[in-house]
Amino acid sequence: MTPNLKSFIIYSSSIFVLFLAISFSFSRPNYYRIQQLKLSLNSRHPTFFQSLLSFLLKTPNPDQSHSPNPISRAPHCVLWMAPFLSGGGYSSEAWSYVLALNEYMKSLEKPSFKLAIDQHGDLESLEFWEGLPQDIRNLAIRLYQTECRINETIVVCHSEPGAWYPPLFETIPCPPTGYHNFMFVIGRTMFESDRLTSQHVKRCNRMDSVWVPTDFHVSTFVQSGVDPAKVVKVVQPIDVNFFDPSKYEPLDIASEGNLVLGAKIPNSNPRKEFVFLSVFKWEFRKGWDVLLKAYLREFSSDDGVVLYLLTNPYHSSRDFDNKIVQFVEDSHMERPVNGWASVCVIDTHIAQVDLPKLYKAADAFVLPSRGEGWGRPIVEAMAMSLPVITTNWSGPTEYLTEENSYPLPVDRMSEVTEGPFKGHLWAEPSVIELQALMRHVISNAEEAKAKGKQARKDMIRRFSPEVVAGMITGHIQNIIDR
Repeated sequence: MTPNLKSFIIYSSSIFVLFLAISFSFSRPNYYRIQQLKLSLNSRHPTFFQSLLSFLLKTPNPDQSHSPNPISRAPHCVLWMAPFLSGGGYSSEAWSYVLALNEYMKSLEKPSFKLAIDQHGDLESLEFWEGLPQDIRNLAIRLYQTECRINETIVVCHSEPGAWYPPLFETIPCPPTGYHNFMFVIGRTMFESDRLTSQHVKRCNRMDSVWVPTDFHVSTFVQSGVDPAKVVKVVQPIDVNFFDPSKYEPLDIASEGNLVLGAKIPNSNPRKEFVFLSVFKWEFRKGWDVLLKAYLREFSSDDGVVLYLLTNPYHSSRDFDNKIVQFVEDSHMERPVNGWASVCVIDTHIAQVDLPKLYKAADAFVLPSRGEGWGRPIVEAMAMSLPVITTNWSGPTEYLTEENSYPLPVDRMSEVTEGPFKGHLWAEPSVIELQALMRHVISNAEEAKAKGKQARKDMIRRFSPEVVAGMITGHIQNIIDR
């Protein structure tokens, strides 16, 4: 196969995947549009795809909205494959890298590589796509259309190793044609437990390099059997310009939340509620049970507090109200004389553009997770200058300090009892310590604000997009120079 034909296949498959991802996300009233789209997908002419994409996404034709990009003339290509359309953890992380790299490369006089993206590794969400800012959607269209010559391409497989070539589930394989046709192949992944499975170790060792976000992961990957020479720490960036508290007014959080327990303080009451916020997908690992137990034991309606949970299903139903009520009943917690402290659930989609406003509406962020790969909501809250209470184990140990947060102690390690990581260990955060820290944050407002301000400073100094993009560019340049 000629290099030109190979580059065309990579290019056209990227567009094909994007259309499939978006088309399958449309609702039932768009059925005939989807069928018409599928019938048209046998065309591989770039102009056809470009115009159809612009029509579907209601965005300007990239050729008309962007001036010629000198980066596109760079000899080498970095093809970043990730679940860009899913809205999950890997999705938000991949976007943070790509946006940081794209901006950083503009500042270089002669970039040595160009950037391309492809959807891979997870389900797609039209809701998430439509919640992205328009400039990011325009960029996505352009990067999906970047042409790469296969023998000059560095592939980044940004997903869990089960999605890597050959994938263990239905997804576009990464790397697309196996490991030997490309210039270099990088696996970008992370885990929330104390080790890797033997299957994941084998898949990591097939890669030319494995990028992990923290020292915690360097240790667990090497101890599990991944070649130490292949493991490289590449921290995550946080968009400190987007997550900047000075730019936003608070979201009307009361109108978004559904009251599950307690009673909201009337608007006529001059006392303002103290708002705790937690953001997570509904799974045991996230420690929602620990959070509810600590919060409901520590506070009552007399304390003037409210806990907002922004959550979404993870292999579960959406009836979070019933799950919470059932948990409280099963836990045999004694209802305070004056009633439960308020708990509200936000289970509707909050668009990416509105997330900073959500954090701005809170007084503190709390997440007693049993294990995190990185913890994107945590660093987002820290960039927004919120005091943060979160478990001092796994990914967050990369950025938590006594000066910038309230690290939550761990009582013990416990065994994972189900799922692919059954038998592994993760943390059991202390319920008693969480109660004390939540009370402490309310009682020590000035100290909490100071920690929040220090958190933002640390995010800017260590994890701002330009800092991390510089690190990544250095790693890629070293690969090219070899």
